[in-house]
Amino acid sequence: MTSEAAPDRRRAELRDFLRTRRARLTPADVGMPAGGRRRTPGLRREEVAVLAGVGVSWYTWLEQGRDIKVSGEVLDAICRALRLDGAEREHLYLLAGLNPPPAPAATSPVPAELRRMLDAWAPRPAYIRDRRWNFLAINDPARAVFGFGDLDHNSLVTFFTSARYRAVHGAWEQTAPGIVARFRHDAARYPDDPEFDRIAADLREVSPEFAELWERHEVSGETQAVKSVRHPEVGELVFDTVVLPLGDRPGDHLCLQNPRPGTGTEERLARLLERVRLVRAS
Repeated sequence: MTSEAAPDRRRAELRDFLRTRRARLTPADVGMPAGGRRRTPGLRREEVAVLAGVGVSWYTWLEQGRDIKVSGEVLDAICRALRLDGAEREHLYLLAGLNPPPAPAATSPVPAELRRMLDAWAPRPAYIRDRRWNFLAINDPARAVFGFGDLDHNSLVTFFTSARYRAVHGAWEQTAPGIVARFRHDAARYPDDPEFDRIAADLREVSPEFAELWERHEVSGETQAVKSVRHPEVGELVFDTVVLPLGDRPGDHLCLQNPRPGTGTEERLARLLERVRLVRAS
């Protein structure tokens, strides 16, 4: 095989590998709504892109086998979106022309002081997000209450693409317009950051609800809200939510949830976290 033919063969195998891995998954497998009838089985390309947090066009080019630059960080995001195991992850790296690294170790982009503060806020939920609403750190109560998992990389994306999150949110339809209005408000603060447009464009591809709300061009600077969750194990949980800017980390925000008095949330939250503790201990 000539040196020119080898890259072409590798890109062809990459195209087929990604297409077949995508075809074996259903929206339900990754927690997304079905979204009507499909011409072909499996996830759509735009759904994989949104789950991985990459641009739809970029992922399409990757799956088409085009000669584009890739990084290990992006490949790992695609691995999580496609539920690849260790051997498949290694295979994807090789087909993309990268040396497979060891299994990723836990990283800590958020300083230890802030992580300790998140832990200290327990048993109440809390997380930190960046200016694009990407999750930077999530404490254990937030994972237990809202069900955040490995595919939840952006709170806006989770709100509009996660069937699980939508099912437990006590007032999803009523809350959705305010969520979009706040994201548009934040996007206007960073007109030179193309990621806001990319996130919005990709979400319009997979969420008709987001597309309709985005076209309204409504804005809101609210930083406080009431969030209700219908948790399948302990029932209704109601939180007062506040979003606080982190002064020494421009654009990053600390999102705190406090049980609303008189709703029984504090007692139900304690029961939920005790169940989580027992499961981990077993």
